[in-house]
Amino acid sequence: MTLTSSPSRPIRISLAVALMGAAGAHAHFQELIPSTDIVNAETGNNVTLEMRFTHPMEGGPLMAMGEPVQVGVLSPGGREDLKSSLQAEEVDGQRTYRLDYKIKQPGDYVFYLEPAPYWEPAEEAMIVHYTKVVVDAFGAEEGWDADLGLPVEIEPLVRPYGLWAGNLFQGIVKQDGKAVPFAEVEVEWRNDGSVKPPSDPYITQVIKADGNGVFSYAMPKAGWWGFAALLEGDEPMKNPDGEEVPVELGALIWVYTREMR
Repeated sequence: MTLTSSPSRPIRISLAVALMGAAGAHAHFQELIPSTDIVNAETGNNVTLEMRFTHPMEGGPLMAMGEPVQVGVLSPGGREDLKSSLQAEEVDGQRTYRLDYKIKQPGDYVFYLEPAPYWEPAEEAMIVHYTKVVVDAFGAEEGWDADLGLPVEIEPLVRPYGLWAGNLFQGIVKQDGKAVPFAEVEVEWRNDGSVKPPSDPYITQVIKADGNGVFSYAMPKAGWWGFAALLEGDEPMKNPDGEEVPVELGALIWVYTREMR
């Protein structure tokens, strides 16, 4: 795993050294998965979102989630705080979260999550993955490229729904509202158990953005795809032992593809 910084924020040597031993570690992905990516008369207007911190291509294991810092949605009706709708659940012995949401009008609904910081001893870093997913409602198809103003964020350049397997997805990696040149982006498919990676490099795909922070990836299979740009946080955080440690900020977006039949 490689952390990327903006030109004004070079990666500290201590951070690079601390993470050298984690080069072979498998990627963590914060999941924010809706029950459907497109709401219409057939699906009804209720959406359930599941929040898990896991390794999607490997199907686990899950990591325990603390109570999220913020959960919300940006929709045609404005921005809504959904934290009061969170429901804690235990899955495989670990805490996860979910929420139920009722779509109120046509438009695109950009759901987002800021999880509680997660301490990863293997990487000697705190992890915070700002995650979003877009749900289209009743064919309005407006608002999918909205900027949420998160500290780190992926701005989609391709409408992130209505995609066929094999489509090319593109996005801009941003930190503090500015594009991050040559940011590294990790990509994983949310495995439904039908694929067994032949070796470790097939678990997490790794791509780099260009000089304008734009990355591209063609999704070869139907299902949920997670894109995670890992960037260095501005300030260190304290780990559970009270020690100041580096922070890995993740800019994540989830998109869904279907087979063309």
